[in-house]
Amino acid sequence: MLDGPDTKATAVTRHAVHLGDGRELPSEVTIWTAGFGVPDLAARSGLSTDAMGRLLTDETLTSMADKHIVAAGDSAAPSDLPFRMSAYAAGCLGAHAADTVLSRIAGKRPEPVNLSFPAMCVSLGRRAGVFQFAHKDDTAMRLYVGGRAGAKLKELSCRFSVRHLVNEARKPGSHTWPKGDMRRQLLEDKRGEASATAERAA
Repeated sequence: MLDGPDTKATAVTRHAVHLGDGRELPSEVTIWTAGFGVPDLAARSGLSTDAMGRLLTDETLTSMADKHIVAAGDSAAPSDLPFRMSAYAAGCLGAHAADTVLSRIAGKRPEPVNLSFPAMCVSLGRRAGVFQFAHKDDTAMRLYVGGRAGAKLKELSCRFSVRHLVNEARKPGSHTWPKGDMRRQLLEDKRGEASATAERAA
């Protein structure tokens, strides 16, 4: 484990990792990973955000700071309980944000977001992948498909994502996704914790 201001990787070559302080670390195998990030637009705009910079919203994806602002995709933190960042969640939340806007235009009350996660998948290069089946609450099942078949399932899920976007553009409101009541329990647990904290402070 290397830490400090000069340990930033500046280059990765076939047999080494180059650091900001000029050091060269020999490496036969380098695994380069990255996490998710959120644009700082909401924070720079003075809106309420979570620690990662996601816009704090209610369950309809409406900003807690301004009812005229709706968050879409991975930039939303509904009830300060954001969904797992993924292309799947971003697509579903983006469609739900559009539904919220259309409901408001029509003078209707927007529905709370309702989303479950049937699977998790990741590509490992172009020829391998893992397609992990999941329970509705986003916990992994023991069932998964790996290797070349996993890569094909991952590629298929990407194609479906693009198809959903095309179909939604042609026929607004046609995009649907698996529903689940996993948020209800999370929200109840969060309210219980908040009540307990308030009682201790009183």
